Amino acid sequence: MGKIKLKGKDLLKLGYPNNKIVNIAIEVMQKNFEKKNKAYVLSILKDIQNQPEEYKNHLMLGQIAKEFLNLTKVEKRKLESQRAPYKIFGIEQIAEEAIQQLYTSLKLPISIRGALMPDAHVGYGLPIGGVLATENAVIPYGVGVDIGCRMCLSILDVPTSYLEGSKDKYLNALQEHTKFGMYEAHQNHIEHSIFEEEAFQMIPLLRRLKAKAIKQMGTSGGGNHFVEFGEVEILEEHSMNQLPKGKYLGILSHSGS
Repeated sequence: MGKIKLKGKDLLKLGYPNNKIVNIAIEVMQKNFEKKNKAYVLSILKDIQNQPEEYKNHLMLGQIAKEFLNLTKVEKRKLESQRAPYKIFGIEQIAEEAIQQLYTSLKLPISIRGALMPDAHVGYGLPIGGVLATENAVIPYGVGVDIGCRMCLSILDVPTSYLEGSKDKYLNALQEHTKFGMYEAHQNHIEHSIFEEEAFQMIPLLRRLKAKAIKQMGTSGGGNHFVEFGEVEILEEHSMNQLPKGKYLGILSHSGS
């Protein structure tokens, strides 16, 4: 009989939480129950979920049980009546729905402060372009599903006239080094020290995804992501900006994965 084939979706159907317990359970069961049939293994996993106390000292299954016992209790809490302090930049250009999303998030018991940027638009919970500072809490799915989605403006100490004479150079740079779209990936192997991290060997999920991560290194996903060159005019000198007043070449990008 071959090695048992367990998938994350099998455990999610049992009611397992979508976190590290799934990976731990798969690794433990494949290591210790590889010759058992899938139905038998799933029945054990369900029993551990229902009675983790009974398994916490088990030599093989105790690791799974302890993860269940360490789960943080989830509590329902009412929204506060008052909003946390906030600032909105460029409110005239922001849709009312996005503003209302910020107002709702500011009433969460964990909220400390909030802000809305000029490019803000409606997200899943918190508006995209919104910032929410929280106390002792992390909200991984507040805005959407992009990883590291951000706006970035780079101002180069180069006059804008340089852009006119080097359009082909910049166009080629965009075409060769940027990847946009759901299924875009690099054709050549990407070398980076991050892929030498031990996590890619120790964590089964990362080990399986390493080849995919190499192909997608630095890609920008789909949706409304973009990169463009243009003119940036500095109207006032500032201590944080080393460039004097004038017009410069700028690179604006909106990306994430």
